Amino acid sequence: MRNRHHEDHQAGLSGAADRLGVGLAVCRRPRSSRCIRIGVHAAASVVRALCRGRRQHKYLDRLEDAFREWWAMMRDGMTRNPASTDAEVAWEDVVALAETVPSPGKPHAAERAIRPLWRDEYQARTGATRQRLWVDRVASAWLIRRFIDPKMRFLWLDSPEACPPDALGFDFDGAAFTQVGVRVTFEVLLVSFGLDDDAALLRLGEMVHALDVGGAPVPEAIGFEAVMAGARQRALDDDQLLDEMGRVLDSIYANFTASTKNSNAAGRS
Repeated sequence: MRNRHHEDHQAGLSGAADRLGVGLAVCRRPRSSRCIRIGVHAAASVVRALCRGRRQHKYLDRLEDAFREWWAMMRDGMTRNPASTDAEVAWEDVVALAETVPSPGKPHAAERAIRPLWRDEYQARTGATRQRLWVDRVASAWLIRRFIDPKMRFLWLDSPEACPPDALGFDFDGAAFTQVGVRVTFEVLLVSFGLDDDAALLRLGEMVHALDVGGAPVPEAIGFEAVMAGARQRALDDDQLLDEMGRVLDSIYANFTASTKNSNAAGRS
């Protein structure tokens, strides 16, 4: 019965995405702001269904690709008026809503001890995590490359079940490194490899924690999230996204390191 319900749910989402695609194709012809509003609200309804379905990212990808092309063409040809402005604002709301859809396989916090590990034993490995990187995964991948295994290459998984047995998985249930207790994966990596004596990395961990699971506000978090959302829209794949966000994290880390040194110097004077 459960499998039957799941199949019906998938079929319903697929049908909704297909109907939306047809509707958007029809809307291309008149290029009216009213048509844009219809398309935006149709998109929002599908995204809400995706939020309820949690794991239907292939439909979100189809929606996103089709809508980007359609929206660019419609916007180029429409007359600016209050209705078109409302449509543009509505589309931004759709994008924000889409970003709230959890990635497939988002881990549950494990209850276990975090063992100390040695970096020398984790060199030239293959890492694997869920595709469509978001804050904790991109920060963890950056941390591994920067401080643990500079030669690690990454696989971006459609689902956790696709992780090869010899790969070092992170940020999914059953992975070698995942959320433990109140710590997100980035923080678990810090503790595991003895990097939690670096005050700048601890501050980065607080930022990642706040964005991933909530908690005490971190001033830099809002800016990082905005940059991440923009980079995610522009990047062609997760490798490109990691490269771009890696440079952002390098800069934030350098700033945190400098501010820590300045605070320590001021405390000694």
